[in-house]
Amino acid sequence: MKFFLSFFILFIAFIFSCSKPANKKIISGYSFGTSFSIQFEKDNDENIIKNKIDSLFKIVNNSFSTYISDSDISKINRGDSLLAVDDHFKKVFLKSYEIWELSQGFFDPTVGSLVNAYGFGPEKKIKNFSKKQLDSLIELTGFSKVSLTSKGTIKKKYPNIYIDFNAIGKGYIVDLISELLISYDIKNFLIEIGGEIIAKGKNPNSGNFWKVAIDNPSKKNNRKFIKTIFLKNKALATSGNYRKYSIDSLTGKKYVHIINPKNGKSFQSKILSVSVLASDCMTADAWATALMVMPFQLSKSIIESIEGIDAYWILSNQKGYNEIFSSNWPDS
Repeated sequence: MKFFLSFFILFIAFIFSCSKPANKKIISGYSFGTSFSIQFEKDNDENIIKNKIDSLFKIVNNSFSTYISDSDISKINRGDSLLAVDDHFKKVFLKSYEIWELSQGFFDPTVGSLVNAYGFGPEKKIKNFSKKQLDSLIELTGFSKVSLTSKGTIKKKYPNIYIDFNAIGKGYIVDLISELLISYDIKNFLIEIGGEIIAKGKNPNSGNFWKVAIDNPSKKNNRKFIKTIFLKNKALATSGNYRKYSIDSLTGKKYVHIINPKNGKSFQSKILSVSVLASDCMTADAWATALMVMPFQLSKSIIESIEGIDAYWILSNQKGYNEIFSSNWPDS
């Protein structure tokens, strides 16, 4: 689930398993509009855990899925100002506000109106919208224009403001499932939903920390890995749009098109992908999106000022790409 980057972000981290599957169980399926895989040590009741996970998916979807017409967020987006949201909505809202502030507004869940206008959300696309229409959409954008009241309702400056937690929602459900497994005293597991990952303990098969990989952006048609790392009780989120880009006819450089939530305009960016490590997946998920939109030097300086968050950027150049790491990114 991504909001202003939902149309071109590919979450591309792949799970490696080097041994026989005898020492672990795997629950997989499809939810949140994407695939998921949950691997955990064997000595647990798989059916009970699967039912609990299915229940979490349903609860969270009913809270803030914009693709469900009677979800809480859909009702709020239609103007319901009396609905008291649940704790899941509150946690995602507050984390979104935190990262909106830290990212200087480049992470913004109210950009949903623009996403819909460009044809990348659940609402109808506006064809060839005018500057006047764009200005009106920008007026509906800005997380400072919404607030969570003491009664648990959402107050909006304008009733048409459209909130979308797609850029943080998958990370949140990953964290919820992690908490669930821990409550069952499961110490070794890896959870992946649409490329958003959290790992705890070690792979029961190999006895090593969980190994994951990130796509090589230069390999458009054949999936190749550019980086592999061992996740040591960390979450990883990767955002990228390098499978949808344009090439400058004069310079030969690759560019990707991104919507700036501050002015509503699409602009060219050399950032092909960003991977983020954090202690929780909700934080990693949101920052991976924010860093795709932010100017590179600004994003690098902000990330290196925040303890416990590390990032890995892939930037395009004439020969292919550059790899740039924050100071504490782990070795392969």
